[in-house]
Amino acid sequence: MRKLFYMGLESYEARYTLQLTEWNRRVFARRGLNVVYVPGETLDDSQSISVGQVLDAHGRSYFSMSQLMTLVRWMRSGEVTNEDVIYFEDMFQPGMESLPYIMNQVDARYRPRVYVRCLAQSIDPDDFVHVWGMSKWMGLYEKMVCELVRDSGGAVLATNEEMVMHMKIAGWDCPIYNVSGLAFGKDEVRERIAGPLKPFNERSYRVGFAARWDQEKQPDFYMDLIEAYDLLAAHEHLPQIEFCIFNGGKLKSNNSSYMSRTRDFQDRGLLTIHENLKKNDYYALLNDTRVLFNCALQDWVSNTVSEADTLGCNVLYPAYRSFPEAFANDNERLYIPWSKHDAIDKLLPLMEAPHKNMGRISDWTNGTIDRICDIMQGQGEQWLRMSTDYRKFTHESKF
Repeated sequence: MRKLFYMGLESYEARYTLQLTEWNRRVFARRGLNVVYVPGETLDDSQSISVGQVLDAHGRSYFSMSQLMTLVRWMRSGEVTNEDVIYFEDMFQPGMESLPYIMNQVDARYRPRVYVRCLAQSIDPDDFVHVWGMSKWMGLYEKMVCELVRDSGGAVLATNEEMVMHMKIAGWDCPIYNVSGLAFGKDEVRERIAGPLKPFNERSYRVGFAARWDQEKQPDFYMDLIEAYDLLAAHEHLPQIEFCIFNGGKLKSNNSSYMSRTRDFQDRGLLTIHENLKKNDYYALLNDTRVLFNCALQDWVSNTVSEADTLGCNVLYPAYRSFPEAFANDNERLYIPWSKHDAIDKLLPLMEAPHKNMGRISDWTNGTIDRICDIMQGQGEQWLRMSTDYRKFTHESKF
């Protein structure tokens, strides 16, 4: 690999994208890679999501296409060759159809390998593209991208074995690797907390919820859990837990019915809402929280797991989708999906002491970018998932 052309994401103050380029930059520099960071233009400097859920609809499109305008100009001048790699942080890059259009017509000497990281897409029945009726055209887009990476000699990079299964069911005809985790920079996250982490027994008796307040994240189950615990605590004289929401913007939802219930819980003192959090504010809260709780239908190894695990906060997630793989089937930190009773049973001991495996999940995800680099440099064959017996890998423990 002569040069790596890195197609990063636009930065949002409240989301991981602000840190993502820095996490990659540190690993690329340590490995001595010759990296070209392809710049993009933003619509404004607000660093907020005004339309859309995961990224801003207008902002994602504008930034992405401005990146591709620069890349296409370099391709035309001959600066990008078949010895180079183009790496897209997200498979959904508006304007990417320009690449097969160009590469099918230029000399083979100017056809770089293309790698894309898949974070969800229409293969996930719970992804927001289905909520908004975008699945039909998104599926066609995905087939185009699969052809592009296959014909270029590149690959699609999945985050877990469950995602690989969905890709195969959808008929994705291209090389697929499971890098088993999201890109993460443990040192950078830890550096944002000044001084030592707060001792566990000195932390607030608090449970946090950091996923979006949208229906695919099931905030209604979190509220069901809060209500169930409140009743149990009254009957069995259990300590009061401060249940919280951690949100990077103003709290909103793609299901309006959740909001009235949320405000009712807030008025009754059952739920504390922390809104408009900058990353450092969020990390400071995690450093004073005992458990981060998740109940998402749609999560492909969330960065929230790694962040909490880095900052000394226990994690309790459903035994669903990618989480059994990420947690190495740890039944003390995985609960039966949709079971309030099992979730409460698992929650109580995690409120009292740090888990014995705390730190190991984030140690593993801290190596994700290295695994991606290995693959792009022609190594990492152990992560290739081309056979039909890919599920044999699901039982392998990460620690």
